[in-house]
Amino acid sequence: MPLQAPGTKRTITARAWAYVRDERPWSGPAPAAVWYRFTVDRKGEHPERHLSDYRGRVHADGYSGFNGLFGDHKAEEVACLAHVRRKFVDVQQSQGGAIAEEAIRRIAALYGVEKQARGLAPGERAALRRERAVPLFDDLETWLGAQLPKISGKTPLAGAIRYALNRLPKARPYLDDGRLEIDNNAVERAMRPVALGRKNWLFAGSISGGRAMAIAFTLIETAKLNGVDPQAWLAWVLDRIADHKINRIDELLPWAYAEQAS
Repeated sequence: MPLQAPGTKRTITARAWAYVRDERPWSGPAPAAVWYRFTVDRKGEHPERHLSDYRGRVHADGYSGFNGLFGDHKAEEVACLAHVRRKFVDVQQSQGGAIAEEAIRRIAALYGVEKQARGLAPGERAALRRERAVPLFDDLETWLGAQLPKISGKTPLAGAIRYALNRLPKARPYLDDGRLEIDNNAVERAMRPVALGRKNWLFAGSISGGRAMAIAFTLIETAKLNGVDPQAWLAWVLDRIADHKINRIDELLPWAYAEQAS
């Protein structure tokens, strides 16, 4: 997003990052939440710092700036099949071609399995995927590997295939863990309000303004993920927070409001 550069009439490109926890697809116990951060550039040091103490799995695209998140005693990467699919869609829309079309069809079959898996317990999701998705996934990987030698290595299609073959091994963990998703579309959806807001307010006026924006989006979008009216919840919080103990701040979170309002 544009950030007004101090002392000039120009803007520079700043960044908004979003981190989403959403266990609803497998009926997990933790409430959904999204955390936004604002930075003045896109350096990988930012997500590495944001998740420096995290040791779980992270769905992410292939941006090299995320590489510092992953490794021994760090988080584990899980790739996103939506980004793999997007490469082939771009090729199909610009050039057409039977290979891109077939790749899209094969990925769609994997998403068909996910429609059946949504809402099931983790063990049931994993069992369904092992039965129905693993053969499709293996065939997709083998088929893509067979197509690459048939085409020019400098074409966009070859680039899409190489990207897919690089990302598929990192996407494979979702097949055996029912808590994982086939993609990171949850965070893609979380970025839409930021993109919409950017069109309305055009730019962040300062670094502090960008950070305030990230806090506001964190509060509002987390409330919405929990089916809570952000305005009603924030009014409820403001009515109580002055006399509320800081070590009990969790009692004012959106899911706590949802419980007392139901």
